[in-house]
Amino acid sequence: MPTLADSVSKLKYQRNRRHSPAAALPTGWLMTDERLANPLACLAGLPVGTGVIVRAKTPAALRTLALALRPLARRRRLPLLIAGDWRLAARLRVDGVHLPEAQARYGVLAGVRLWHKQGRQRLLTVACHDRAGLARAKALNASACTLSPLFATRSHPGSRTWGITRASLLIGAQATVPVMALGGINRLSAQTLNGRGFSGLAAIDGWTG
Repeated sequence: MPTLADSVSKLKYQRNRRHSPAAALPTGWLMTDERLANPLACLAGLPVGTGVIVRAKTPAALRTLALALRPLARRRRLPLLIAGDWRLAARLRVDGVHLPEAQARYGVLAGVRLWHKQGRQRLLTVACHDRAGLARAKALNASACTLSPLFATRSHPGSRTWGITRASLLIGAQATVPVMALGGINRLSAQTLNGRGFSGLAAIDGWTG
């Protein structure tokens, strides 16, 4: 039975065949969440070439989790991004920052833009939920963005989803920033992403199922 890692491999092959400038980006991402009982064990099981976006509810919890995951991520050469705190990312010397939508829309972003620009290998990803979000990601010169929710998800029960067709049309219309599918991504739903314009996928508990 196909796994989430299998879908990641297919997306990577498709993207590299298109000679995308995003070819060096991870095709699969783990996004930490309170649902992950053991983030370290989950990270240890990720396929080579994936990345990790560290999220937590408080600054203290974010720092603690990032410090816990950083050594294993480095040993396995998995890019590690910190959500919403570029200063913490700079202090810990991790690979990048992920901006939540509200921060990308309303935050003071001069610091994170300068930090991103000064490091060739630093990654900046942005959470998007609509066309305006994709435009913001482009304006920020983001390395990639997440588009969500693609499918029904426990993170946002009852929220309107994009679905494959609408999301594919949106991606085709903007065709600039690499787009990672997020929301309800698991080993079954990920199989529908092939050939739809996505540059990768991001999942939470989909990696454990």
